[in-house]
Amino acid sequence: MAGGMSDPDLEVPDARADGTGTLQAFLDKWQARWPEWSVAGVFVPDAVRARAVAWASLLQELSDAAWGGSDPRPGLAKLAWWQEELRGWERGVRRHPLGIELQRLPAPWGGLAGALDSLPASRERAGDPGEAVELVRPFAHAAAAVEAALFDGRGEGASGEEEAELVAAWLLFSRFSHDQDAHVPLSVMAAAGDGDATLAWAAELRRRWPDAVSRHRPRRIWTALARGRLGARDPRRPASGWSTLWRAWRAARG
Repeated sequence: MAGGMSDPDLEVPDARADGTGTLQAFLDKWQARWPEWSVAGVFVPDAVRARAVAWASLLQELSDAAWGGSDPRPGLAKLAWWQEELRGWERGVRRHPLGIELQRLPAPWGGLAGALDSLPASRERAGDPGEAVELVRPFAHAAAAVEAALFDGRGEGASGEEEAELVAAWLLFSRFSHDQDAHVPLSVMAAAGDGDATLAWAAELRRRWPDAVSRHRPRRIWTALARGRLGARDPRRPASGWSTLWRAWRAARG
C-alpha cells in the first residue's frame, strides 16, 4: 500500500498539539455504535478500560476504511495513512488522537501496519464462510498480537491462534455496520434464495463462532456482545440493558 493522503477531505486530525478533545470524539464515535458499553464497560478493570476503548476505536477506524462506502479509493488512502502512522508509533511518533492513549504502549504496531495490506482484498465478496475467514485472517493475527500486548492475558484461556480466530469472527461481525451486503458470502446468498441473506449470514456466523474463551476480558465482553446481536433480528441494533448486563457479567467471569 503506497503513498499518503493528498485529498484534504481524507486527512486525519493531527494530535501533536492538544488532541484530547479530538481523541474523545473518536472514542464517542465507537461508543455511539456500541452504546452497550456504558453497561458492559464497568466489568473491565479501570487500569485497562481506557486503552480497551481506544483499541476498539482504532479497529473501527481501520475496518471502516477498509469496508466503508461504495468507492474503495478513499478507504485505501486512509489505510495508507494509517500504515505510516502505526509505523511512526513504533518510533515514538504520533499524529492521530488515538495515539494519545495507545502509542506509548509497547505493542507490535509495525506488524499491524504491515497487515493492513491484506484488508483491501477482504472487501470483495467471499465465495463461502471459510473464504471470508481466510480473507481477514492475516489482519486478525496482527490484531491479536496487539491485544496480547495491551491486555497481557495470563493463565488459562485461548492460544494465540485461537485468539486470532476470535478477532477474525469479530471483524466479520463488524461488517454488518455497513449498509452494503458485500460481506455476505456467495454461498450464503444462494442458500437464502428470496429470504434475507444478511440475517442468514448472521445466523451462520453465530453458529460458526469459535468456542475458545479469550484470555483478555475486553475481548470476552466484545465477543459476548457481538454474539448477542447476531441472535437478534437486526445485528446492527444494540441489545437491551438487562441482556447486556447478563452477557457482560458472564463474559467477565470467563
